[in-house]
Amino acid sequence: MQIPGFETLIAWRFQIAILAIVICIFAWATEFAELVYVCPYCRAQRTVIGLLGLLLLANPRHWLNRWISSVLAFFGLVVAAMQHFKGWAKIMSGEFTWGDYWYANAWVLSGCAMFIITGLILYIWTWRPAEPATD
Repeated sequence: MQIPGFETLIAWRFQIAILAIVICIFAWATEFAELVYVCPYCRAQRTVIGLLGLLLLANPRHWLNRWISSVLAFFGLVVAAMQHFKGWAKIMSGEFTWGDYWYANAWVLSGCAMFIITGLILYIWTWRPAEPATD
């Protein structure tokens, strides 16, 4: 089995953008349904993920899109890193607990947000139209 190349990833732009938007909507829905507690860090991260998804749907090659995406990603990454570091500080001080649901732990989710935001901004900066087929 061959690992998909960069060209395959480029072809999935719309699906990746929709997935980012769905992640954002799902995360906001869990808060509105009061399934999770209100967290300003989480709100910022999920909003940035959704906005990057929307900007990915637009023309990722346009300079203004890349500029706005970069600013949003920087903000989201700083917020996620701050929240993630707070988790590391708790680990080092011996105060860290996983809670009832390890997958809903702020430390885990902020780490996931860092990966998602980094992936989206890298995708926006590296995206280019598919090469026309030559025969």
